[in-house]
Amino acid sequence: MPTVPLPAHATLMNNLGESRWPRLRDQSPLLAVPLGSTEQHGPHLPLETDTRIARALADALAARLPDVLVAPALAYGASGEHAGFPGTLSLGSHVLALAVIELARSADTTASGVVLVNGHGGNASALRAAITLLRSEGRRVLAWTPRSVVATRLGVPFADTDLHAGRVETSLMLHLAPDLVTLDRAAAGPSPPLAELIRHGVRPLSPCGVLGDPAGASPGEGARLLRAYTDDLVAAIVRWQKPREEDGA
Repeated sequence: MPTVPLPAHATLMNNLGESRWPRLRDQSPLLAVPLGSTEQHGPHLPLETDTRIARALADALAARLPDVLVAPALAYGASGEHAGFPGTLSLGSHVLALAVIELARSADTTASGVVLVNGHGGNASALRAAITLLRSEGRRVLAWTPRSVVATRLGVPFADTDLHAGRVETSLMLHLAPDLVTLDRAAAGPSPPLAELIRHGVRPLSPCGVLGDPAGASPGEGARLLRAYTDDLVAAIVRWQKPREEDGA
């Protein structure tokens, strides 16, 4: 299955799953945990789309910042809004929050902090709850999710209403795993207000599962989006680390 290879830097030295524990004894890296989902992404994108994108962003982060260690991705999230589509598997917000809390707590002996690289918007409420508790316990945790404003700045049309399986995700997947994209099956869907999505779920609003329009997606645009999102992620980490550095911690 041909896919875009990992950056050379994101190999054994930055991959937690491929590491052995003795190598980690005297290190205190920043642990990047990709959070995704297993859920429908329209008739043209695979169920693992969010996880693939989150993992690619974490790997790109490790290629930019040498002290980042990338954990195996958590491929299940809070996907209740996609109920009714075969293939969608969901932990729900409560269980996801608990999973993130326990993962971050268990990272105390491995990392100096945890960055949750989130690829699925439906995980947001679980992450807010988890972050609040973890920070109250004194743990250094940051959650980051791609922002539509980044795509808008790149000139992607209607990026602010491209909620699911539209042009942004299609472009990213055409760049990351083109063999998993079936463009001839792509279909446009509505772009409802977020409140409507939360209230009704996807199925009543879009029988095909798409919220947006994949038209115009391209591998080149996907590469530009990946770079721009990585820039945004790096900037968020730099801002997050500054107070600690200024305090001499």
